[in-house]
Amino acid sequence: MSNDARFERQTIHRTYPSPRAHRIMIDKSTRLKIALQKSGRLTENSLDLLVRCGLKYTRGKDQLMCYGENMPLDVLFVRDDDIPDLVQQDVCDLGIVGLNVIEEKRLAFEARGVKPLFEQVMTLDYGRCRLSIAVPEGVEYRNVQSLRGKRIATTYPNILSRYLRENDVQAEIVTLSGAVEIAPRLGRADFICDLVSTGSTLAANHLWEAETILESQAAIIRTPVPVSPEKQEWIRRLTLRIDGVQQVKESKYIMLHAPRAKLAEIRQLLPGSEAPTIMPLEGSTDKVAVHAVCRENVFWETLESLKAAGASAILVLPVEKMLA
Repeated sequence: MSNDARFERQTIHRTYPSPRAHRIMIDKSTRLKIALQKSGRLTENSLDLLVRCGLKYTRGKDQLMCYGENMPLDVLFVRDDDIPDLVQQDVCDLGIVGLNVIEEKRLAFEARGVKPLFEQVMTLDYGRCRLSIAVPEGVEYRNVQSLRGKRIATTYPNILSRYLRENDVQAEIVTLSGAVEIAPRLGRADFICDLVSTGSTLAANHLWEAETILESQAAIIRTPVPVSPEKQEWIRRLTLRIDGVQQVKESKYIMLHAPRAKLAEIRQLLPGSEAPTIMPLEGSTDKVAVHAVCRENVFWETLESLKAAGASAILVLPVEKMLA
């Protein structure tokens, strides 16, 4: 190849972007980016939620991103306390993170004079826990005033500071990045303020839960920056699907035959059912077919009660998807 031909080829390559580069430029305005906790109590549930909403994805080689194959949605796996920052700065359009992280970050922004701009879209039905004051076994604790003048170790200094201020308690906050539960044994604190789910970690470290200062669960937050119509439509569709997934988590579809005279009693026995569908039965004037979505779990005792009330041909089916 001559020098002139080589120069011409290089010039063309620089002047016109590759198809991949062109696709990336288009993706910026059309593909949603959602941040998830890369490892922890919310990771598996969050990814499973997106899959149940219809997402099929390919995992990147570095395991830090998932690329949606059938939806314009890419998932970034990051530290949970980085998620509000990424959404605040419009690096990600959405984030799934615990209310404990959202509130701590919001208070941290306010303490620095920065207005928290991320918006909470909806709460999710998993990741429930609580931020609590825990006390070492054998240490006397009567109420919040027992914290006065003590050292309290936590990874949530802003939430704890607000709680102490609201209760007019002066105490020293020892901020740690992890392993808060061993702080009393190391002599670094008198009490701790940490997340509690089952309480087994506290018990293993000879601590007991004294005060709950914040109830938490997973939630979705979104960027404060206006997004393109394409992204806005997919945010709407995704939240609608999530709402449908959460509605059917414990729901069951019940079909049965019921005597007309017992219909009111049987309707009362259907757990969490609002308005069952009543249909006539071919060839029968004294019985009807009843179909109902029950939003609570259906136990054997429920079926036995329905049968005792006169119901027959009772069938219970799982509900896979539902849009209100």
